[in-house]
Amino acid sequence: MRPLWRCRACGAHWPCQPARLSLLVEYREDRTALLVYLGLLMAEAHAQLSQLNGQLHHAGLHDRFLTWARARGPAERVTMFHVNHEPGAQIHHTDPFAVPAGERSPVRRLRGRLAAPVTLWTAPGPAGLTVSSTLVAEGEPDRLLGLIDAESDLWAAVEEAGRFAVAPLGPPHRQLADRFAGLFPSPGGLFATGSWTDTPYGPVPADAGGWAGCRLDSAREYGWALLVEATIEVVELVTETDPLLHYRGRYRELT
Repeated sequence: MRPLWRCRACGAHWPCQPARLSLLVEYREDRTALLVYLGLLMAEAHAQLSQLNGQLHHAGLHDRFLTWARARGPAERVTMFHVNHEPGAQIHHTDPFAVPAGERSPVRRLRGRLAAPVTLWTAPGPAGLTVSSTLVAEGEPDRLLGLIDAESDLWAAVEEAGRFAVAPLGPPHRQLADRFAGLFPSPGGLFATGSWTDTPYGPVPADAGGWAGCRLDSAREYGWALLVEATIEVVELVTETDPLLHYRGRYRELT
């Protein structure tokens, strides 16, 4: 989000942890190209942030944009940290990209303490995004609201189609949730793996316990996100399944 150079999704200084992981995956075969790309962005960020904040410490931006992306030698290389790891996955013992405790936003920490259901939003195209800010409001008509990334492929598809599908995810969908959140590699595309059911509103996981088809009503900037308001037109409930929850940066299950 320019000129503040914060992540539109999480509000942290960009490149935040998910952005760094995504960039490392995207440029895994060409680290030099990644450094060139980040260098150009660093120069742009320096110019814009200097206008907002006056003189900046260039070294701080250098560490923020470039130091973490440098290729490591064999002795220094570590397994990439994965915050929502699958059983048996190899992870680093700490998050190398975590924001230091003293710099964490109190509001973000408060939001992290509010357990939220993990849902998958999809639209014709297809496009999809993991969303943990979905709210259903009963009424006449029934409505659905959610906060999403205004620069995501999902929003572009929803804006064009005027409709989208929302499916609550369960514990077996951890990797799928990470994939659509940009935290897990998706060779061949987001929908290349898994079984999907086509609907007029977008593909939904075949093993989802249910889904809702929504018609887009409006959208507006809300904080650092986009508040989407929609009318629920179709609800299909197949089986009752346990929810996948997001709490304090981790996936949790009901116990």
